[in-house]
Amino acid sequence: MESPYRGTFNIEGFRFGEGEKTVAIVGAMRGDEIQQQYICARLVAKLTELEQRDCIEEGKSILVIPSCNPFSMNVSKRFWAMDGTDINRMFPGYDKGETTQRIAAALFEHIKDFKYGLQLASFYMSGDFVPHVRMLTTGYEDVKTACLFGLPFVTKRKPLPFDTTLLNYNWQIWGAKAFSIYAGQTNHVEHETSNQTIDAILRFMKKISIVKYRPQKAGYESIVFDEAELVNVKAQRAGIFYRMANVGDRVNEGETLAQILDPYDSSVIQQVKSPVDGTVFFMHNRPLTLEYSILFRIQKND
Repeated sequence: MESPYRGTFNIEGFRFGEGEKTVAIVGAMRGDEIQQQYICARLVAKLTELEQRDCIEEGKSILVIPSCNPFSMNVSKRFWAMDGTDINRMFPGYDKGETTQRIAAALFEHIKDFKYGLQLASFYMSGDFVPHVRMLTTGYEDVKTACLFGLPFVTKRKPLPFDTTLLNYNWQIWGAKAFSIYAGQTNHVEHETSNQTIDAILRFMKKISIVKYRPQKAGYESIVFDEAELVNVKAQRAGIFYRMANVGDRVNEGETLAQILDPYDSSVIQQVKSPVDGTVFFMHNRPLTLEYSILFRIQKND
């Protein structure tokens, strides 16, 4: 796509193997998804190595697209820099529509016929997650296959009306087995969760007979739950957020997860406590918090 301000807008993909369109992996769609692009870039390097060693199964092909929105990343904007629209809310796209609709249409044309679709996604709230696989419950979701990644959690969520324009939703409607993978942070590189996510994706492709690969770890027996079951812990006061727990921690009811401090004298104005026994699934990661913001989401023990 031609641009009046910069060079031609191109989306670059890397194809490995030959034959059946088997797995498409899509990275950063938003300008702050650094972690997502980094994971895809490392996957490109690893798959190049596996292909050179003849470790991609015959008749299978893999497509990796590290970034769909380099313009926004260049200017440090989360959404499309010109009008603030979100490419991931434009699927299946419209080739005669607005800019982000045309980008979505061009992208979807290339990836809609793959058997499996993997998106390295980010959440609308800033924070840290336990690495997990997320699916929309369209009636076409495949929980059993999602567990093959070996990540700690597999979550399901009933789509709202505006979710019908997401890539995950449209991939499923067009017949792909679609999975969104959430890998810790978003706007900076985190090596431990990056390694865990890369290993999970390659483990998945080994289990469905696409690559020959020995995972670094055996992986988890994934816990499957509906996101509506998560327990939200909110700030009752605004102030400095001083965390005392981390994602993945097992916590007990009444345990202090964080403190909110007065920004002028550092006195504690709220002890943030866990309302249940469970695992910290999500955690706010900014140094300040506003009143009623979600600070933690707890996966409650059965």
